[in-house]
Amino acid sequence: MTTAQDLVAQARANIREIGIEELLSLQRAGVPVIDVREPEEYAAGHLPGAISIPRGVLEFEVDGHPAVNCRRDPALAHRDAPLVLHCRSGGRSALAADALRRLGFAQPLSLAGGLNAWLAAGRPLATGREP
Repeated sequence: MTTAQDLVAQARANIREIGIEELLSLQRAGVPVIDVREPEEYAAGHLPGAISIPRGVLEFEVDGHPAVNCRRDPALAHRDAPLVLHCRSGGRSALAADALRRLGFAQPLSLAGGLNAWLAAGRPLATGREP
C-alpha cells in the first residue's frame, strides 16, 4: 500500500528542492513563487511576493496566471523558465513540482521545508489576499 509520504518521496526524487537563500536569489531575478496551500492558509500568512494557486487547481491555472505566462513569447515558452513552489512543509509543493514537471515544465522547484523552514529562519510573512 502506497502512503502519502511514499508519493512525496517519489516526487522529491524527480524534482529539485531549494533552500531559502536560493529562493530569495531567484525571486530577486523575477522568478515567480507560487504558494500551493489553500486560500485561507495563504491569507493567514505567506512568503512576501508569493502568488496563490492552490494545489487542487494548479495544473489547470498555472498556464493562465500572469505571473507565469507573461514572461516570454511564444505561448508556453514560460515552461522553460524556473518557478518555485512552496507549501507549509514541502510535501504539497514537491507533489506540485513533480506534476508540473510531467506537464513539461523544465524547472519546477520546491522550497525544502516550506513555510516551516521560512519561519524557522526568522523570515517575515505577508498577510491578506493577493491584490
